[in-house]
Amino acid sequence: MSLLTFDIGGTSVKYGIWSDDQLSEKQSFPVPDNWDEMKAELNKVKSQFENQFDLEGVALSAPGAVNQIDRRIEGISAIPYIHHFPIYDELEELFGLPVALENDANCAALAEVWKGAAKDNKNVLFVVIGTGIGGSVIVDKEVQHGAHLFGGEFGIMLLNEKETFSQLGTTVALARRYNERMDMTAMPVDGRTVFDLAERGDEAAAEEVEKFYRYLSMGLFNLTYAFDPEVILIGGGVSSRPDLLEKLNAEIEILMKELELDIFRPVLDVCAYKNDANLIGAVYNFKSKHTN
Repeated sequence: MSLLTFDIGGTSVKYGIWSDDQLSEKQSFPVPDNWDEMKAELNKVKSQFENQFDLEGVALSAPGAVNQIDRRIEGISAIPYIHHFPIYDELEELFGLPVALENDANCAALAEVWKGAAKDNKNVLFVVIGTGIGGSVIVDKEVQHGAHLFGGEFGIMLLNEKETFSQLGTTVALARRYNERMDMTAMPVDGRTVFDLAERGDEAAAEEVEKFYRYLSMGLFNLTYAFDPEVILIGGGVSSRPDLLEKLNAEIEILMKELELDIFRPVLDVCAYKNDANLIGAVYNFKSKHTN
């Protein structure tokens, strides 16, 4: 038996087949302009595979707050037409198969606790660093959605009197601070460039990179002592930096000395899965809901 799995993103929909405990047949199509066109594309993919594979269901990852009780996607995302209607019912009617749907960040986290960097852990925080900061709370290998479906929205956490984790602890924020400091708002550089400038001896860039690590470590420190997870996994583009964990652990050690704390240290790691995480996590979510 096989599963058809989709990852609905802001610009493209990735898909593949999960069979024999591995992901194959990976392809994608651009995000359509409306829901009817989206359903047509999804059905076209199913038709492509249904004669080749014995499909038992469809696993989907999507942006937004997935309400598993009301079977709809709440909140907002870059794809407004998938929100605020009984999407589960329409997908089950479309495919004629059991369906499971989960938020994309939650799917990425589930991939890690199923087969990735946290496969030996039960209680994990997943922190994804992009334009903002989001993530997931996993307890006993299950997503904790929260009373208002805001579980894992770590970016809203305040790091000072008026600025949030998302406003301070991302590479986007790093680039913004550098561009403002150097009066480069007309021709701004991105976060990757600021890291490169710092490595080449640009003093201002080095100071801003240091601030970035400080803010990011503060947020992770706060999450550690609020949730006490076994491990915090870091995802997003910055997770590929080879010195990320070394820099963050050094900053956290400074914080602990400043606060005169001599208790457990946060355990940090980076995600094992990259582009396939949402597809694999969607499969795990399906199995957890439809397999006895």
